[in-house]
Amino acid sequence: MRVRQTASRQVTSLDGVWNFQVDWDNNGIEKEWFKAALSTPRAMPVPGSYNDIVTEVDVHDHVGYVWYQRKVVTPKFGEDRLILRFGSVTHAGAVWVNDVLVAEHIGGYLPFEADITDYVKPGEEFRLTVAVDNRLSWQTIPPGRVYQDNTGHTRQQYWHDFYNYAGIHRSVLLYTRPAVHVEDVTIVTDIDGADGVVKYDVVATGAKKVSVRVLDADGKEVATAEGAKGEIRVKDAKFWAPGHGNLYTLEITADDDVYPQRFGIRTVEVKGYEFLINDKPFYFRGYGRHEDNIIRGKSHDNVMMVHDFEVMKWQGANSFRTSHYPYAEEVMDYADEQGFVVIDETAAVGMNCGLGGGIFGEQGFTTFSDDTINAETQKVHAQHIRDLIKRDKNHPCVVIWSIANEPETHTDASLKYFEPLAQVARDADPTRPVGYVNVMLSPPDKEKITQFFDVIMLNRYFGWYVQTGNLADAEKALRDELDEWIKRFPNKPIIFTEYGPDTMSGLKDYFRRPWSEEFQTDNIGMFHKVFDDYTEVVGEQMWNFADFQTTPGIMRVGGNKKGMFTRDRLPKPNAYVVRDRWLKKKEEQGS
Repeated sequence: MRVRQTASRQVTSLDGVWNFQVDWDNNGIEKEWFKAALSTPRAMPVPGSYNDIVTEVDVHDHVGYVWYQRKVVTPKFGEDRLILRFGSVTHAGAVWVNDVLVAEHIGGYLPFEADITDYVKPGEEFRLTVAVDNRLSWQTIPPGRVYQDNTGHTRQQYWHDFYNYAGIHRSVLLYTRPAVHVEDVTIVTDIDGADGVVKYDVVATGAKKVSVRVLDADGKEVATAEGAKGEIRVKDAKFWAPGHGNLYTLEITADDDVYPQRFGIRTVEVKGYEFLINDKPFYFRGYGRHEDNIIRGKSHDNVMMVHDFEVMKWQGANSFRTSHYPYAEEVMDYADEQGFVVIDETAAVGMNCGLGGGIFGEQGFTTFSDDTINAETQKVHAQHIRDLIKRDKNHPCVVIWSIANEPETHTDASLKYFEPLAQVARDADPTRPVGYVNVMLSPPDKEKITQFFDVIMLNRYFGWYVQTGNLADAEKALRDELDEWIKRFPNKPIIFTEYGPDTMSGLKDYFRRPWSEEFQTDNIGMFHKVFDDYTEVVGEQMWNFADFQTTPGIMRVGGNKKGMFTRDRLPKPNAYVVRDRWLKKKEEQGS
């Protein structure tokens, strides 16, 4: 659950400048670095990706452990419990309070916490140490492998097309809560005429009394109920809707603990080819995005968050996908408030050895096998799905769970892998549509798993990676494939979740050739012309909102350049063309 300061919970931020040290030999745990001050520390901000903050190549490219450390003065917590919480440690973290290991976590984009009550004393200082490991394996989400190059240097290979930034990427918090407390709550809403129907289910182990009240945006009480589970009717409710971030708060009291859970009253449904929010057809306008900023890397930054939303609103966008991992909780809260619609995605990206570095090419591995992505990976993946849904289930902005981006899905092995995972998502949340994002290597005549999902989400690069520069052939190929999707998988709405070419900002060309700003306008304009001819297409989320960093490659000049905006958020010329389109659609569609 999101950390909130309440009458029963006090929160202290541990963000700031910590001590930092690279573990060159990856043996700091064996040498028990956590038992003393780091021997040769340097300054490092938290939150932040360490990679681009430094200027040394060997630190930037280090594969393995780095260490963070700071001193903390323990606050008073009386009879309460004292909890240490990390928003994100990429990709794995081990945490010590003084000499005691209090937490271990694998997975770089979801939070974890530890109860440290028994290891500290109020008013006394303790040493907080974190070992951060950026290594990926075939059993991590996302996958990767570590190997030795011909010179004996340790390298890392991964199949996702964004840079593997590492560090403590989100806030570190110390907070108190009563021993008997609100552990979880699930809120499901419905609409009955002008009223909102709110079903709630609170977990508060050991609580003698649980009560709830619903507060409107002004803090006015509009409904109450007793018990840990029940249904409340909100008269003349203000519904959450695209562009209208109307929110309520379910204030839960469990004995002495008070926890406020914000929510919005809205419904989501797929009916035939329509995607319905509050029983009204919705058309997705927006982007895939990345948590990616200059110097900061994948660090969460409130300044950039608010600015990015302002830019998206300027362009007339109403949605985005959390490509390709769960975003910071602050982003999800802000999307709720701003009325943005979100496709929420797990970190299952790069599960396709037929892809590499954003270009098609065999990598010499079999994606699904006993030695690569296997049954153990599937268990990890399933838990990631459950953890994401548990974290984000009460956000009204989330309308689709995406369980993977561009995986291999045209083989029998992929069918065996993904069929049960679709059910995992449905079991965890029966109220939202479930999907995955399909790649060009799995066209409709080869695709094996689409029948298990509610929507079709397509990443397509006609005119760029294939039919390069030939937009007439690209348009025909796009129309032909769309016709085949509709024929083979009827009554599933289609959302284009990626399309568009790399574009070098400032590159002008009378002949409108690939990489030029003119070609971006032409290529994306071709896709939009096709979309407008198909009522089955209910969304356009181009790739990408802004340029972002990747591993070096002959197709990557300082990163991926498919952004509508540059990495520092300046508009490319096509941003204005798309703005005109989207503002017109906003006026026509009302959201």
